[in-house]
Formats: sequence, structure tokens, C-alpha cells
Amino acid sequence: MSSQPEESGLPAGVIHDLGYRPYGGPRLGEGPVAWAFFLTGLRNTYGLGRSARSKALPMILLGLMLLPALILVGVLVQAKNLLDLDEQIVAYSTYPLTTQLLISVFVAAQAPALISRDLRFRTITLYLARPMRRAVYVLVRLASLTVATFVLIAAPLLLMYLGGLLADLPPGRETGRFLGAVVGAILLAACLAGLAALVAAFTVRRGLAVAAVIVVLLVSYTVVTTIQGIAVGSGHEVVGEVAGLFSPYTLINGLQVFLFDSPDATPTPPDGTAMGLLYVVATALTILGAIGGLLLRYRRVES
Repeated sequence: MSSQPEESGLPAGVIHDLGYRPYGGPRLGEGPVAWAFFLTGLRNTYGLGRSARSKALPMILLGLMLLPALILVGVLVQAKNLLDLDEQIVAYSTYPLTTQLLISVFVAAQAPALISRDLRFRTITLYLARPMRRAVYVLVRLASLTVATFVLIAAPLLLMYLGGLLADLPPGRETGRFLGAVVGAILLAACLAGLAALVAAFTVRRGLAVAAVIVVLLVSYTVVTTIQGIAVGSGHEVVGEVAGLFSPYTLINGLQVFLFDSPDATPTPPDGTAMGLLYVVATALTILGAIGGLLLRYRRVES
């Protein structure tokens, strides 16, 4: 209210109409809000709509993922007859293991950006002020990271597939192998995103979270492959098969070997139906366990 004196020439006690009007249109529910939130998270993982500094690392990693695939395609197309090649130089199912360092760095860099900041600064309460339940929020965050990781893994596989068709490799065989690799890429992305998000949720400082995720992903693979190599050398392949359950890279590769008869990239892939089913169960438990752990972590923050 105005309280200016009478001698100023303005009447006292006037309420000024600033033109605000109540919103009477349609209000978005949980679905549209979650979808918009998912797209924002997905764009942020590649720095789209953000500063050039934010784009640098993910785009460099994507380029480095595509570069070996591009070289392999060039060799396959140009020297197929000279080298008597009748299949991909590197199998679809093997490519993610050969580029695991790049994939692990990407996941380690992006998981804290999506997860740990909200938990550290308790901004989760602001998001939940909108029509979105805690469980939906967690799933949306995890979906953004999973899809971003899948794009990183699947992009070079798609390039290799197109190169195989261009080199006149049998289209039916290539399509079957490629689709099997896509399923493997989806499962690998889900496992990596789930584990990285869980580590980031319990390590709220971003720098420590990045280091912790890299250690979990790369050290586990190194230990597992070392055990598998020793198991093969000592004639205890079953020990190596069980060890393969404890790294997402060896786990998903073993699952592809069991489900799609893909070329194995580990010393001891699962042998037999029982071990193959164990790999299926372990994959499901890894993904569901990560989701459950994130829900529990966010419940503590919200309360």
C-alpha cells in the first residue's frame, strides 16, 4: 500500500493493480513433468544446452568410441577381398569390452552430475514439490543416464553394422548379431548406470564420486579377468565362470554368449544352461538392486 504524504499530490492508501491474473488453464500431471525431466537429464549428459566446457568431455568420449569403429569399417570395406574377410574384424559383443575405459569414464563423469548434486544440496525436495513421486524421480534420473550410456555404446555398433552391409556381409547373419549386441548394450547400459548412480548417491562429493565409480567398474573387471585367467590355467573353469558374475562387463558378455551364442570376450564364458541362467538372474538382480538402493537413499534424503 502507498503511504506517501498528502502534499505529494498522490492519494494515500491506494493499492496498485500490477496486472497479475490467476492461471486457469490445464495443469500438467506427473507424466509430462517426468518426460520433460528425462529429456533435460539426457541432454545434460552430453552438455546440450550447456556451456562448451560441459560438452567437451562427453563429445570427446563419443568421438573416441566411434573412431576405432570407423577404422574397422574402412579396413573391412576396402580390404575385404584382399584379406579374405567374411565377418566383422571385431565382434559386436566384444567391442564394448575393448572400449570399457571410455565407457567407464563417461558413466563416472555423468552419474554424479545427475545424482550427487541433488543429494548433497538437498534439492530433491524442490523437485518433489512438483507432481512427481520420489520413485518416479529416481527412475527418471536413472533412465536419463541409462539412455545416454546406451547411445555411447550402441553408436559404434551401428556404424559397424552399416559398414558390414556396405561390405556385402550376409545381411541376415549381420542383422541377427547386431540385434543381439543391441540387447546386450541395453543391459550393459542399465547395469553400468545403476551401479554408477548408486555409488554417486552414497558419495555426494562429485570428485570422490567420479573416482569411486571408476574404481568400482575398472578394478572389478581387472580382478575378475585375473581370476578367470588363473582359473583357466589351473583347470578350474567353473571358478572363472562364477567370477564373471562380479563385473558388469564380463556379466553382460557372458549373458550374450548364453542367449545369442555371441563370440565370447572373456576366458571363461558361462558353459551350460544352469550357469547361463545364473547370469540372467545376476543381471536382473544387479539392475533391480541398484534401483532399490537408490530408492532407499532418496527416502533418507527426503525425510
